[in-house]
Amino acid sequence: MLNRIIKFFLENKLITALLILTLVIWGIATAPFNWESAIIPRDPVPVDAIPNIGENQQIVFTEWMGRSPQDMDDQVTYPLTTALLGIPGVKTIRSSSIFGLSSIYIIFDEDIEFYWSRSRILEKLNSLPSGTLPEGVQPALGPDATALGQVYWYTLEGRNPETGEPVGGWDPQELRSVQDFYLKYALSSAEGVSEVASIGGYVKEYQVDIDPAAMKSHNTDVGQIMRAVQQSNLDVGARTIEFNRVEYLVRGLGYIETVSDLEESVVTVNDNTPIRLKDVAQVHLGPATRRGGLDKGGAEATGAVVVARYGANPLQVINNVKEKVKEAAPGLPSKTLADGTVSKVTVVPFYDRSGLIKETLGTLEEALTLEILISVLVVIVLVMNLRASILISSLLPIGVLMTFIIMRYFDVDANIVALSGIAIAIGVMVDVGVVFTENIIRHLEMPENLGTTSKQKLKIIYEGTTEVASAVITALATTVISFIPVFAMTGQEGKLFGPLAFTKTFRFAGRPVCRCCHYSCAGALAFFYRVWQR
Repeated sequence: MLNRIIKFFLENKLITALLILTLVIWGIATAPFNWESAIIPRDPVPVDAIPNIGENQQIVFTEWMGRSPQDMDDQVTYPLTTALLGIPGVKTIRSSSIFGLSSIYIIFDEDIEFYWSRSRILEKLNSLPSGTLPEGVQPALGPDATALGQVYWYTLEGRNPETGEPVGGWDPQELRSVQDFYLKYALSSAEGVSEVASIGGYVKEYQVDIDPAAMKSHNTDVGQIMRAVQQSNLDVGARTIEFNRVEYLVRGLGYIETVSDLEESVVTVNDNTPIRLKDVAQVHLGPATRRGGLDKGGAEATGAVVVARYGANPLQVINNVKEKVKEAAPGLPSKTLADGTVSKVTVVPFYDRSGLIKETLGTLEEALTLEILISVLVVIVLVMNLRASILISSLLPIGVLMTFIIMRYFDVDANIVALSGIAIAIGVMVDVGVVFTENIIRHLEMPENLGTTSKQKLKIIYEGTTEVASAVITALATTVISFIPVFAMTGQEGKLFGPLAFTKTFRFAGRPVCRCCHYSCAGALAFFYRVWQR
């Protein structure tokens, strides 16, 4: 079979050339490098700086405001943990309870599909028996992201729109409102973004401070005040009325717009006298209670973290977020300060993983280029034939592009560990090309083969190729077999070193388009050498 494949590519020159051209174009389309082209559509390999060695986990958050950690653990965390234990594929569950918040980390077996585990958790949460959790407590599933999903952090700062210098003028509450009600929605629409989590600042809210003495004098209680606040912010419908053969919709507008709207809410009626909220409490605007903040250079800051969705290309997600930031920037508010300076809210990134990713790709690109040049020089010295050295070295970029194709469709992300496997395999690929080409040249330069016809040269090239093909394949198979212990690794070790073993193996084998693309490269090498000789 091996000899028939080699003979097929030697005899079908057009098919061989078209196959190599297709692989090159396909490889350029899937390469993680920044090779933008208007002719070739891009579908690059997902690229990150470091491999994700985290657990296959999902997180369930539950809030119960104002409750102590002990109450959270007894009434929320423990019942949820015992209920979630029955989900298929669960390896272990870790949980923690703090003031007003319960966090449950469900760790699945590595072979469990990410989104399948999320659907099983949602099924379990929706089927909890009545009374499992306190009334009004609703657990929520965390974002569909991994521990390495935080790819972009930024702060909101007041800056001069002309010079870009920080001028301030915005308090943390204003910046948090801009983040929560404008910028968060804009960035969440970027492709590949799982969550935009706001950090820092203060959440603006209406606050009601009750007066116990006034409550006692007006014979009211806390429950009545709570109901009055809940029912005051409500629009109601009253069907329709017909007037002069025209139907009108009747609505009761009750949404709160100012503090005075809430102050006028009726708590109760005593002796036909309405007791309003302002009679028993003080209503004002203020910041919500928070359990943390954001510090930048020793100063209070307001910002957010952008989390990439599981399986998304982190570099592409960051680029999408930056495009959305450019689109949203003109709509950010601005104000004129007392000294006449204009201060405009500006997005200022302070963690951008794209820089680290591009440095990783740049290191690999430089290493591959230098390795190819060194290989050309080494082959020239060993083979003493410029044409043969160029043909041998041409296999290196083709093999790299073929590796990117396999990585793209075998879900192997490109990172510093995976890409290093490609660089390691280049030396072996050069050896393969040297063995094939040197044996072909040796046969063609034999005295009895000089001055032969084209058909005779084709036969000589076939004999020179098949003579060493089985030995070369055996050597490559030995190298691949030596990585079996690495393929057998599980857990964090497997996630760390597995991509290196895969990419090194992909570099040898190529994608099985025609049983083994390495044979096609060998056949193409022999064919082009034959054309060059002519």
